[in-house]
Amino acid sequence: MEKVLAGKKIATGASRKTEEWGALIEKQGGIPLVRSLQGTVFLAEEESKNELKNLITEGVDWAIFTTGMGLDALVRLAEECDLHAPFIRLLQQANVAARGYKTYAALKKLDIKPVAVDDDGTTRGLVRALESFDFTGQRVVIQLHGETAPALARFFAEKGASVTYLLPYRHIAPSAEAVEQVCQELSAEQIDAVCFTSAVQVRFLFEYARQAGRVDQTKHAFEQSSLAVAVGKLTAEALEEEGITRIVVPEIERMGAMVIELVRYYEALHIE
Repeated sequence: MEKVLAGKKIATGASRKTEEWGALIEKQGGIPLVRSLQGTVFLAEEESKNELKNLITEGVDWAIFTTGMGLDALVRLAEECDLHAPFIRLLQQANVAARGYKTYAALKKLDIKPVAVDDDGTTRGLVRALESFDFTGQRVVIQLHGETAPALARFFAEKGASVTYLLPYRHIAPSAEAVEQVCQELSAEQIDAVCFTSAVQVRFLFEYARQAGRVDQTKHAFEQSSLAVAVGKLTAEALEEEGITRIVVPEIERMGAMVIELVRYYEALHIE
């Protein structure tokens, strides 16, 4: 019996655990293609310390945290430059909001109780939790993890808030050649599916596509010939924000679950 992914070219935008992912694809008869869109992440220590100093000096009305790892990094950096106590005091005096259970847990370790928390681990869920608050003229700081958050930016702009950002972890974009290859393969219908394992992979692909005048071609490819596969809700949300609607996403945010969900998608097509 022919395997469901037989002959299908399945790409991943990941740079980690690609051999493990490739083995899962091959087991189902697919042809794995590693097309890393992840870029390089680094901890911007000096920049973040300066941003913390400015934040503590100027004050803030709202602090929005989107990753536990990012919050933990800010706490460590605050300790290194003797700002731990004033940073915690700032959070105690501000309204705090959190996206994701890891972020909530990191705040709990600091004995900080957020006034708003998402209901599903997504930015949309966080926006829903913040809808009822008045942000007119409010000073808001948003901690991000090496990527933009267009939905949050739009929300606070529409609410009349003044926004600054904290990015302890930042990304260096992948090479233009690497992203161009993916764009060309999508346009030529040489990829059957792309497995995205982080939102930043989606951002880098579409940022390059916009700059290269390929965004319409890229969107068309995902609508007609190539399937977008997301490892979890946040990655799927990034795809949706770029206008992609045909997305496969597993209930459990794991690489193996993502491949299983991809297989189920093609099995359902065969049944039809």
